[in-house]
Amino acid sequence: MQKAQIPAVGVKICANLVQRAKELYSPWSRGTLGAPQVTVMNGNRHGLQVGVLLVTLVVMAGSAYASDRGETLQAINWVENPRNSMKVGPRGELGPYQFRPATWRMYTNKPFELAAQREHADEVAVLHYEWLKRGLQGAGIEPTPYTIALAWNAGLGQVINDRVPPATYAYAEQVANLAASFKAERLATAR
Repeated sequence: MQKAQIPAVGVKICANLVQRAKELYSPWSRGTLGAPQVTVMNGNRHGLQVGVLLVTLVVMAGSAYASDRGETLQAINWVENPRNSMKVGPRGELGPYQFRPATWRMYTNKPFELAAQREHADEVAVLHYEWLKRGLQGAGIEPTPYTIALAWNAGLGQVINDRVPPATYAYAEQVANLAASFKAERLATAR
């Protein structure tokens, strides 16, 4: 990553922006991105360099997406399994996200029984969400909580081919409303 140069007077401002961006979305802690490097220019009192601001804005935009994913998955969990049942459903679905065996096997070789455990279910849920998101984007459909929920419930192909069963629209609306509520709550508590 190229070093961004900022004047001494802007170091504190820049450090605060970068720290806030890291708090909101921190791929740095997972080692996937290099942390931005800052060089102080002695005696230069011009404003912050655009490069540092762009890094901060990109990271903050990424945090909005990461939050949407988390809020959407939380909403799907609440709609799919509101009582946190650990019983296998009538179509073989299991766990917090009510995965079916075939969906589970798309992402992991772990035994399907682990779908009942939150840690394993969350890993697969994120992978499934990302797969649905890429599929929707590839078809020119914006991956919103509503469209992700449509695809989660009816299947990606059904959404792309506009063959979603009527009951799925109510499901997707419920998920989207819950996700919006979770997001509003998160934003209110962040203030």
